[in-house]
Amino acid sequence: MSKTDTTERDMAEAGEQLSTAPVEDLGAGGGPTLGVIGWARWFWRQLTSMRVALILLFLLSLGAIPGSLIPQNSVDDLKVRSFKEQHDVLAPIYDRLQLFDVYSSVWFSAIYILLFVSLIGCIVPRTWQFTHQLRGRPPAAPKRLTRLPAYTTWRTEAAPEEVREAALALLGKRRFRAHTTGDAVAAEKGYLREVGNLVFHVALIVMLVAFAVGQLFKSEGGKLIVEGGGFSNTLTQYDDFKSGSLFSTDELEPFSFKLNRFTGTYETGGPQRGTPRTFEADVTYSTGDGVRKKSVIRVNEPLEIDGSKVYLISHGYAPVVTVKDGKGRQVFHGAVPLLPIDNNITSTGVIKVMDGYRDKTGKKVQLGFPAFFVPTYAGKGQGQMFSQFPGLVFPALNLSAYQGDLRVDGGLPQNVYQLDTSKMKPFKDHGGQIFKKTLIPGETMTMPGGAGSITFEKEIKEWASFQISQQPGNGLALAGAVAAIAGLAGSLFIQRRRVWVRAVRGDASTGGLTVVEMAGLGRSESAKLPEELADLAAALHSVAPTAPEADEADERAEK
Repeated sequence: MSKTDTTERDMAEAGEQLSTAPVEDLGAGGGPTLGVIGWARWFWRQLTSMRVALILLFLLSLGAIPGSLIPQNSVDDLKVRSFKEQHDVLAPIYDRLQLFDVYSSVWFSAIYILLFVSLIGCIVPRTWQFTHQLRGRPPAAPKRLTRLPAYTTWRTEAAPEEVREAALALLGKRRFRAHTTGDAVAAEKGYLREVGNLVFHVALIVMLVAFAVGQLFKSEGGKLIVEGGGFSNTLTQYDDFKSGSLFSTDELEPFSFKLNRFTGTYETGGPQRGTPRTFEADVTYSTGDGVRKKSVIRVNEPLEIDGSKVYLISHGYAPVVTVKDGKGRQVFHGAVPLLPIDNNITSTGVIKVMDGYRDKTGKKVQLGFPAFFVPTYAGKGQGQMFSQFPGLVFPALNLSAYQGDLRVDGGLPQNVYQLDTSKMKPFKDHGGQIFKKTLIPGETMTMPGGAGSITFEKEIKEWASFQISQQPGNGLALAGAVAAIAGLAGSLFIQRRRVWVRAVRGDASTGGLTVVEMAGLGRSESAKLPEELADLAAALHSVAPTAPEADEADERAEK
């Protein structure tokens, strides 16, 4: 046997069980045994290998990209319908690939389940092997310590037993697992590396479970509330509501809250003009015990109530208007929320009068007023009617008027911010054009033919949009993420290493002195291992110093 082969064999013996990776039992030909069982075992080994687990994790991350870029049915089906109307070619392809339902698609679920199985199949044997290593002891010293990557030796007058006893105490003090075997002390350290590795994989499973729990049991809904209005956490109170397949409406936490006031302030000058400075909602809430409490909800600072979180999403203005019929009777009065279309809160919407109005013949008719609101009007003749600033500096409301059937009684859902004019006729001015007028607070628009009037009151309320969500898996996912980072850090920065200290009585050539040998071996190459061995050797050398005779012999040998 050559010297190289012997060195490799010694290194293999010394490094045995430094890793918890399962050892593959290959057949005689270097591959899996032919046959159904052989191929099944080979497939299982591949699936539970670290390489495949990383590939599946990458594919899962890659598969989540279209879920973020393409509108999802589970989030906003209106956006999905709008996307399909605008993309006649792409929409059918996306439908076939289930890109509008990424997280519930067959291919995403397959990757998810395979990753789950792969991680479990990877963890179980590694855990079993690591547990076996913890119950065992570091292996005995190799015959030739000189062939290990970190090595030092000296001769001392101390007896071999004294050296080994001192080495055992020293290594134990440095938190090595050490024991005496034969003429040497064997020690090992860095078990937390494997613990970190296992914790990282377990944390990935925890995160996958948390994701599944969150998707199955989550609930999420939106509600727009005008100042002075309130919300009760029941299904009928939501403007829109989405939930997981295993969620039950009985799980909705009993609470309610009222929007007392919304406060929004903005930068008034400089390059940041119009940038929000204050964005908060003052609310009063109560839980199932009936106790009322006050709180302030800000962006990224939700209100937490019994496992539910109330987020502040957006805000806008709700002009207060009064509508009267031709005889001066009030048929509508209230704040009408309008939706912003730009950063300066230029807003649009519809004022709908569904009951109480009769035309001059006494016939019941419904009214619709398309509205265009600007909180800061530039003034007539100053370009298009778009707001110049998001604050209420010079508010103006542009209105036109329609009469007829709003089609709100047909049983079909209708967007409250849009007007269906298919069965309505516009009021027209003397020139035959659609009757329109721009009002400032306190002004009234009188409709042609004595049909009544609409007044833009001086009071302008603000509204805030809230998202109420229950995510039962968030805490579990956070714990899994923290554990994964900690485990990964441990597996990257902690080195598994072994140290051996051999002390034997020398022969006549050494003058009968004790020969001390120290060597170290790490799972991976690192500059810290020689440094650590040098530090240990210096500490042991203080107990068993080099004999003067050994120094003289070395000097004579050099001459």
